[in-house]
Amino acid sequence: MSDLEIRPADSDDIPAIVAMLADDPLGAQRESPDDLTPYLTAFRRLAADPNQHLTVAVREGRVVGTLQLTVVPGLSRRGATRSIIEGVRIHADERGSGLGTRLIEWAVAESRRQGCRLVQLTSDATRTDAHRFYERLGFEPSHVGFKLPL
Repeated sequence: MSDLEIRPADSDDIPAIVAMLADDPLGAQRESPDDLTPYLTAFRRLAADPNQHLTVAVREGRVVGTLQLTVVPGLSRRGATRSIIEGVRIHADERGSGLGTRLIEWAVAESRRQGCRLVQLTSDATRTDAHRFYERLGFEPSHVGFKLPL
C-alpha cells in the first residue's frame, strides 16, 4: 500500500465521500448523493473546527476510503481528552485490502499525537462484520448507545 496517501479531505472530495457513505443498506436510506449542498455546508463547519479531522485515503488520485476523527476534551477520566472515530467507509473495490486497518491505525496514531487517552467509536448494531473488524484491532465492546432524533 505504498501508493496510498492519507490526508485531510477537501471540498473536491465530498462527492466521493458521500458516495461511499451511501454505498450500503443503511447509508442508502439516509444519504442523498444527488444533492451535495448539505454535505458541503457540513464540510465548511468541519474544516473550521480544529478538533475535526475529516480524512481520506487516496490511491492513484482516487478517494478510496474515509473517516472522521473528532477530538473531545473532557473532565471525566481525570480530565482526559478522547477521540471519536465515525463515518468509516471503504470503497467497494478496496474492501478486504487492508485499507480499513490502515485508516484506523492512522486514527489511533493521530489520537495519540493529539494527546488523547481513549479512542472510541460506535457501530450500528446490525454491522456485525464491522464489529469483528474493530475487535480484531483491539477495540472492546463496552457501552450501550442511545440516540434521539431531533
